[in-house]
Amino acid sequence: MNGSLPFGHVFGVPLRMHWSVPVLAVLLGYGLGRQTLPAWTPGQSAAVYTAASAVGAVLLMASVLLHEVAHAAMARRKNLSVQDVTLWAMGGMTRMGRPKTAPVALEVAASGPLTSLALGGAALGAGIGVRVVTGWEVIAAVLVWLGWANIFLGLFNLLPAVPLDGGRVVQALLWWRTGDRDRAERAADRSGQVIGMLLMAVGWVAFLRGAPGGLWLTLVGFFITMTAGAERQRSRLHAALRGLRVTEAMSSPVTTGADWLTVERFIDEVAVHAHHSALPLLDFDGRPSGIVTMRQLAAVPGLRRESVRVREVATPLPQCTVAAPNDLLDDTLDRLRPGSGMRILVLGDGRLEGIVTTHDISRLVQQHTLDSKALR
Repeated sequence: MNGSLPFGHVFGVPLRMHWSVPVLAVLLGYGLGRQTLPAWTPGQSAAVYTAASAVGAVLLMASVLLHEVAHAAMARRKNLSVQDVTLWAMGGMTRMGRPKTAPVALEVAASGPLTSLALGGAALGAGIGVRVVTGWEVIAAVLVWLGWANIFLGLFNLLPAVPLDGGRVVQALLWWRTGDRDRAERAADRSGQVIGMLLMAVGWVAFLRGAPGGLWLTLVGFFITMTAGAERQRSRLHAALRGLRVTEAMSSPVTTGADWLTVERFIDEVAVHAHHSALPLLDFDGRPSGIVTMRQLAAVPGLRRESVRVREVATPLPQCTVAAPNDLLDDTLDRLRPGSGMRILVLGDGRLEGIVTTHDISRLVQQHTLDSKALR
């Protein structure tokens, strides 16, 4: 996701945080310290409320992280690839491979909400226990608030709306019952769009009636509606590409350039004669070292093009999406790196054999559409 930065690993999975997370933490802490805690535990100093609200906001963000880590851990346990976990203002997002069976899909989807509900129950119990045993009302209030927040998070995520976990659960159950994955995905995506629009309507009405939280509900509904629509397109794409190998989509031969050339020489000798906007680079041994786009070349100031090597402005190979010729195409698309675009370098024995671009995928989808119409 654009605007996110890495901040660690868990179980070998990279963790990323969007800039909106600190903003959300500040807003939650402000509401907890200025409204909730003074109402629940009056008579404390402003410093106590501030410190307690900061701790509560951090604990809630940690709870959201544990929710997503549960998805990642279950996916790894079921031998699914996990690219990364990203936290952002709407919660979290775990990028992983597509489950191969309905039971696996169900377990992965349910693991997050169950973790949130378990955390909520534990926090509520701890809050009650702290108040009874020690009488520390502020700490108890923070724990109770954290408990209810986690329970709300778990229950909200169980709404039957993709991309929420409840939508994934419904999708897995329909897939399990019917044996038709495509049909289950379409049904879950439609449910997501309907519920998203309902949330937008309810939130907007609430906002017009003076409830500021209605605006947030409207934004959540808009996000769900848009994401469900994108998921629907993605489902159609996977249906069209299912069973195809990367070699069936790739363009070959590919126009390449030496990575040691200066930007000026590369533009004059390679880029101006190319028919693609992204060009693979080769090192001295003829092995791929990365990929450079016309936009990256154009961003180099004219005076520096004579001294800057093209490899210095290119995307290095470790940050590119690569695949073997016989890899399944839909699995490879699931591994596309964020921000890399629809560009897949096809490698065989360390040598470049071809490239898959948006144009190649579009061609296959159009062929699938023609074949489907011909069979009717």
